[in-house]
Amino acid sequence: PVPSTHFAILRNRLDMSFLDTRYPYTLFLPQRRTEELLEQHLAELGVPYLTEHAVTGLRQDETGVDLDVDSPRGPAGFRAAYVAGCDGARSVIRAAAGIEFTGTPDTWRTIMGDVELTSPPQAPALTLNQPGGSLYMVSLGGGRWRLATIDHATMYSLSDGPVPFEELRASALRIAETDFGMRETADAWLSRVGNATRQAACYRAGRVLLAGDAAHVHYPAGGQGLNLGLQDATNLAWKLAAEIHGWAPPGLLDTYHAERHAVGLDVIDSSLAQCGLFANASREGIALRDQFNAILGTDPALCQELATRLSGLAIRYPAADQIAGQRVPDLELRGAPAATVFGLLHPAKFLLLTQGTAVDAPAGYGDRLDIVPAELAADRPEWASVHSMLIRPDGYLAWAADTDDPPPFAAWLGSA
Repeated sequence: PVPSTHFAILRNRLDMSFLDTRYPYTLFLPQRRTEELLEQHLAELGVPYLTEHAVTGLRQDETGVDLDVDSPRGPAGFRAAYVAGCDGARSVIRAAAGIEFTGTPDTWRTIMGDVELTSPPQAPALTLNQPGGSLYMVSLGGGRWRLATIDHATMYSLSDGPVPFEELRASALRIAETDFGMRETADAWLSRVGNATRQAACYRAGRVLLAGDAAHVHYPAGGQGLNLGLQDATNLAWKLAAEIHGWAPPGLLDTYHAERHAVGLDVIDSSLAQCGLFANASREGIALRDQFNAILGTDPALCQELATRLSGLAIRYPAADQIAGQRVPDLELRGAPAATVFGLLHPAKFLLLTQGTAVDAPAGYGDRLDIVPAELAADRPEWASVHSMLIRPDGYLAWAADTDDPPPFAAWLGSA
């Protein structure tokens, strides 16, 4: 955990301790560990996970999708009601569905690596801006560090080849005047990262939907891509489940594109703005970077705004009233089966939370709705006046009221 983050690798970092979450920090976790945790969860749920299989094409009709697959035993086929393409920037599913991937290609590339350092900085994270480029590094534990260099001397070469270890060392020396005791080891991971920026024209084409890098790619400025993809999946999952189980109200699945495409575009714009600050080697670009860094050092409100946006907690979906559409924080509760709101969301159902008033569940909604009377256990003035709130399975507020008015169940949960 690193209790701060950065905007455009500027020296004045953004404190995250004020965020309305139990995890007010940036968590750096190796991708292989993330994959292990996800695979473990799939196993616990009994979900088949077919490794060494690759989709090569698809055809869809009004009732489902046929997938062509290369498997260890040769060509195979699968039939599914829906397909979620989560297969990355070069998505075969996106291309087979005929969804356009609009944007711009790489115009420069930088180097990123997970390496061993024998003389690392004392702080768990370092951001450095110099006239010749920028450098970002963060501890991964066990003497290993994630190191990213934006080296103005080499970034426009657009090399496609593997990254030699000495190339990363040379960039670090040019920017920081030290290589931090970098050691070449057999398990060092090195990669080139470009500024290609693209987004799928639509996140749904019939029975094919896109999430993660298959739907959007951008330079990894501020580490926003992982949260963006996970929130795509969380938004899509409950809506797709509602369709498959037959209770989704009309148009529910279309709200996936309506809600997430705008969020993806906002992250793309944030990434481009940061690139404009750290990848511009001109005198004007350096002056702009220095000015913006100075402003961050004197404007706490701006720092909080940027930190909230980078964390993903600022996301709001379109709603008819001012409070609906926002993320519900993990409010502490009294008199509920769980101590907090998030503890009540594990069944992946809608949650009607009423403050101190028992409400009978409407007949026929038991498979998709939990109703819990509870009171706030902590002083939360901004939520104290909310009498009832209908929380979506992804933790966002569908509806709220400060009266005894019944929720619009049919609009969100379909027919009973």
